[in-house]
Amino acid sequence: MRRLPIFLAALALAAPASAASYAGRPAAAGSEAKFVARDIIWSLSGGSYRGQTEVSRPLVLCQSLAKRAGRLESFTVNGKALAEADLAKCNAAAPAAPQAALAEAK
Repeated sequence: MRRLPIFLAALALAAPASAASYAGRPAAAGSEAKFVARDIIWSLSGGSYRGQTEVSRPLVLCQSLAKRAGRLESFTVNGKALAEADLAKCNAAAPAAPQAALAEAK
């Protein structure tokens, strides 16, 4: 009788961690359909990059996406939006716009 609770506890601890779903919508249209950045494979679908990983570092994953895809309008983890302050930190990792593009915009 005592073995059943021990068995159930061991089974619960042995269960694999579930992967979190991440999505980032770039401000400009994405040019790469699929790429790997840090611990995640990003795929462009419906205007957003999507990926899954068991690693739980949303800001780091957001920054790695921004470095590759550029400034992000939004970033979500399991459907929950990253806080505005964290999104600003994330976008700080995005590459600066080329000087020629800035000159044309003026």
